[in-house]
Amino acid sequence: MATTSIKKIVGASLIGTTIEWYDFFLYGSAAALVFNKLFFPESDPLTGTLLAFLTYAVGFVARPLGGLVFGHYGDRFGRKTLLVVSLLMMGGATFLMGLLPTHAAIGAAAPLLLTTLRLVQGFALGGEWGGAVLIVSEHGDAKRRGFWASWPQAGAPGGNLLATGVLAALAAWQPEEQFLAWGWRIPFLLSGVLVLVGLWIRLTITESPVFQQAEPEKAPPIVGVLRHHSKDVVIAIGARMAENISFYLLTVFVITYAKSTGVSNSTVLNAVLLASAIHFVTIPMWGALSDRIGRRPTYLAGAAGVGVWIFAFFPLIDTGNFLAITLAVTVGLLFHGMMYGPQAAFFSELFGTRMRYTGVSIGAQLSAIVAGALAPVIAVALLRDFGSSLPISIYLAAAAVITLVAVYAAKETQGRDLAERIRA
Repeated sequence: MATTSIKKIVGASLIGTTIEWYDFFLYGSAAALVFNKLFFPESDPLTGTLLAFLTYAVGFVARPLGGLVFGHYGDRFGRKTLLVVSLLMMGGATFLMGLLPTHAAIGAAAPLLLTTLRLVQGFALGGEWGGAVLIVSEHGDAKRRGFWASWPQAGAPGGNLLATGVLAALAAWQPEEQFLAWGWRIPFLLSGVLVLVGLWIRLTITESPVFQQAEPEKAPPIVGVLRHHSKDVVIAIGARMAENISFYLLTVFVITYAKSTGVSNSTVLNAVLLASAIHFVTIPMWGALSDRIGRRPTYLAGAAGVGVWIFAFFPLIDTGNFLAITLAVTVGLLFHGMMYGPQAAFFSELFGTRMRYTGVSIGAQLSAIVAGALAPVIAVALLRDFGSSLPISIYLAAAAVITLVAVYAAKETQGRDLAERIRA
């Protein structure tokens, strides 16, 4: 049985996840810069941004459903086909966003259509993440699984880097009037080209050998997960709280916060751009570290670090200094990477093969509803109601405590044989 080399598998997963995260994060950046004006224009600035972020959160609500559906079929029929489907769904929805008429043209139908396409994005991403990390984890060897599986994780900052970079370039080269009139559509339409590239690459890889050799489960995958891995699902949900919340505060909400303090769009976008580049190249380092010292110690250090750093983060943003803002975001994302890098291998090692896609997807995506989905919404509401960043810092610190407890309660999974019929 021919198999694709691990490097090609990693490359295909990284490119695919980068494209999908580009599509998903593009919405988040546009919500802060464009959608609050073009799709929710009848509100005051902060309330309009809050409404835009609520439609942003809708994408997260669809992710568990996507994880459940893609996980079920991925555990029954394989990882590769579902990854192709998720890429087509995500790219199609993003491309159509670039063609949407605004509130000025069709009134209330504009935000309704925008929200519908956001639901499709969330559904697709809910199925993408599990398949991408599993096809790498199940091709690689146990000794370097943390390193190899962390590369699809790098697709998140890679996609954010690409989305922020395109928006930053357009914001710098276009007057705001032109950017709001038509320039914002370019990054969304670009998704169509990127999807064709990702699709061609994904069609050339082979199915996971671990999946092909595994004996099918008699019960539906979700039944197996609930019967044998309910504790592991709870651990995954808790482990993602600080990781998910911190990422969206550091890369999405920071744009809104910086604007509220008088910092220009280009300054904060360029800071996030530089920090995301560093984040991208360091995530595999944290994955490799987890191969040496274990998943839990690396993850715990990241959760503790981000819970403390957030109290320095906002004062650095308040300075309005580009270097200080860049430092704030970069250090925060380094701590985030200490959680996100080992996460793919850690979660993959918690579940049995024929229920693994379902298990990792449900655990990861359920947390996204209460973590990443609500993070910008809660942060904007706290800023509006209290006029201070301190409640937002306390919010993330509390999430860090939850993650510390969840990961501490987990068993170390480093080196586990993924072909083993794992039972809780």
